[in-house]
Amino acid sequence: MISVLILTRNEQNNLPRCLDSVRWSHDIHVFDSYSTDGTLDIARAAGASIVQRHFDNWSSHQSWALANIPFRHPWVFYIDADERVTPELAVSLRKAVENPGDKVAFRIERRDFWGDRWLKHVQMSSYYLRLFRPEKMRYERLVNPVSIPHGPVGELPGYLDHYPFSKGVTHWLARHNDYSSLESRQIVRVRAANRSFSLKQALFSKDFNERRFHQKELFYRMPGRPLLKFIALYFGKRGFIDGREGFTYAVLQSFYEFMIVLKTRELAAKRISTMHTNASVPKPWQGQQENVPVNRASSS
Repeated sequence: MISVLILTRNEQNNLPRCLDSVRWSHDIHVFDSYSTDGTLDIARAAGASIVQRHFDNWSSHQSWALANIPFRHPWVFYIDADERVTPELAVSLRKAVENPGDKVAFRIERRDFWGDRWLKHVQMSSYYLRLFRPEKMRYERLVNPVSIPHGPVGELPGYLDHYPFSKGVTHWLARHNDYSSLESRQIVRVRAANRSFSLKQALFSKDFNERRFHQKELFYRMPGRPLLKFIALYFGKRGFIDGREGFTYAVLQSFYEFMIVLKTRELAAKRISTMHTNASVPKPWQGQQENVPVNRASSS
């Protein structure tokens, strides 16, 4: 009744536990970005279908999967390799598709873990649209994409467990270095297009994903974002209750924000420099105006 989509790139350590958590599905697709470890061997041994595509950015990659992978069932559950479906959530997923009503997607609560410790308070966002009709879903943004469903959304009980530090802090830093590059490109692109945001929608929109989109755009316009993010996570959301792991996570998220700030400044400066350079380069006809004949009869 539900097809499963798993995104992978060198996930031989995480994939076995992820696959074990979705054994209830008979249509599992591993969408791989050309792994060089044992990821594909693990997927084949589990009987999963494999589709490969070079990763470009998150929204493009995920949208391509929904449009091109031949899912057997009308409902798709999307999961990353470092995530696990809890037994309670598995029951909720099956019940949801048996009687979805007018819903085209369902929001699921995710728990982030550092080792065995649930980062219960320090998480910035915990609800994600992961169960959906693929023809009713699209994505925006280069990284941390916003899921945009075309129809009503429901919410399911049960948790999706996430282990972002399963490969160690070094891998987390390397991955977020890449993420920060995509985030900075996204910010510069939005500013160049003069896309507007709404404070009202950021604060009061009833649609979670619409509210999250406008909150992001508002946040990226605020000064002192790295410090504000630490304060929001550690004090505002009471991350200090999560102990040393909560403090470390808040610091890492603040550093991630600082990388985005620095890279955005760099990209913006390069863009301005390029515009000035292009403006100062003589056009083919510049400097030769005296040789251009003037049609006096056209003047009035």
